[in-house]
Amino acid sequence: MSAGLFISFEGIDGAGKSTHIAGLAEALRAAGRTVVLTREPGGTPLSEQLRALVLNDPMDPLTEALLMFAARREHLLQVIEPALGRGDTVLCDRFTDATFAYQGGGRGFDAEVLRTLETWVQAVPALPTGLRQPDLTLWFDLAPQEAARRLAGARAPDKFESQPVEFFRRVAAGYQARRDAEPGRFARIDAGRPREDVWADVRGAVQAKGWLP
Repeated sequence: MSAGLFISFEGIDGAGKSTHIAGLAEALRAAGRTVVLTREPGGTPLSEQLRALVLNDPMDPLTEALLMFAARREHLLQVIEPALGRGDTVLCDRFTDATFAYQGGGRGFDAEVLRTLETWVQAVPALPTGLRQPDLTLWFDLAPQEAARRLAGARAPDKFESQPVEFFRRVAAGYQARRDAEPGRFARIDAGRPREDVWADVRGAVQAKGWLP
């Protein structure tokens, strides 16, 4: 159990990520791993302040992208890299794929600029690729209409959740593009099925990597 693991959970709100992050954390702890639960944007006091700005304040798309990556840099330095260095398992509710999906796909922001920021912010020279990415990304793919139905009345929507359905179609296309670019890292989870079936796929994806018995 000495090697740290980094698993990200991706998908639009309402897809069920939070439920299954908690379930996977419990299963991994039962298997003997130390688990760190965190989220993006957020994870540190400064990153949480930036989260509040990004989710609620209107701003230029470049400003939004820069704040996302600024929060990510702090999160990597203060939480993710130290945890992986200790051999812990990091479960993160969203990471950089969300920026490409929401800012790139949803907002239509320049993907090349996002890739440049990704290279700067996630640089870890000791890694073979030189770039910190999750070891596994679980993408909870759910139709936007179903996500909206699940969230109806649950809470006041932030500025992303209040976007029209077409925005979330573009977000889904952004996630698909990231998966197409790195298919070995992604496991697509059909989040429209019953919770038990979704959990079976989540556990199966982690078992396939040899990280759970």
